[in-house]
Amino acid sequence: MSPGQPPQPKLPIPGVRNLIAIGSGKGGVGKTTVAVNLAIAVAELGYKTGLLDADVYGPNVPLMMGTNQAPSAIGERIQPLEKYGVKLMSMGFLSPGDKPLVWRGPMLHSVIQQFLRGVDWGELDYLVIDLPPGTGDVQLSLVQTAPITGAIVVTTPSDVSLEDARKAVRMFEQVKVPVLGMVENMSYLECPHCHERVDVFSTGGGRRTAKEMGVNFLGALPLDPTVRIGGDNGQPVATFGPDDRHARDYFDLAKRALELAKQPAGPTWVVTE
Repeated sequence: MSPGQPPQPKLPIPGVRNLIAIGSGKGGVGKTTVAVNLAIAVAELGYKTGLLDADVYGPNVPLMMGTNQAPSAIGERIQPLEKYGVKLMSMGFLSPGDKPLVWRGPMLHSVIQQFLRGVDWGELDYLVIDLPPGTGDVQLSLVQTAPITGAIVVTTPSDVSLEDARKAVRMFEQVKVPVLGMVENMSYLECPHCHERVDVFSTGGGRRTAKEMGVNFLGALPLDPTVRIGGDNGQPVATFGPDDRHARDYFDLAKRALELAKQPAGPTWVVTE
């Protein structure tokens, strides 16, 4: 959108009550892992849930969810796939394999709008949207045209990641999208032998940055090999249920995020231990 143009109207997605965007300032912070496990946890909590993989250049949701079928269509409506009780759509279903997409901005805008409005999502309580890293065309196309209920920014504790996470928070604020909070991923590693905590990427940066920026801190997720294995094998840890020690943090995150999504926008800063 060029300067001076009026903003485009944020038209609702038929049947979808809430849209939760998962963003990050940079890649490599485990954003898709958070989005996938969050969506599964929300579904396990009894809500009708969808997951839109909007990372057109690097769609990892099909691998992490363990499905790569081609979606069908009824008329002009694309039918989403479904796994673990979550409705799914990803460019990875339409362009499988390792062939890269070389697309410019207008084409990205078109495919994102198709995923939002050309997919038969049915009735959903929550559509979780895994955004690409950064603050580029795809992110702006989506947040400027869809009524996002709230955004979650994923970071690691390192200063490099936090610097970019701040930019992601500011982007959402500039386009009038409420920031539900910040998640510190890969916060620590628990030694499997002595069970001592190892701060691989520093520690506490997410909590400190959230407080400085006046946004909620939604929690610290560990660097857990079981989470990585679940993503690689197509069975994310959230499928193990809320009582599993590897999945518990994601269910806690889901409960906090849903509670904040139900509240009116405003400074509701909270800290989780």
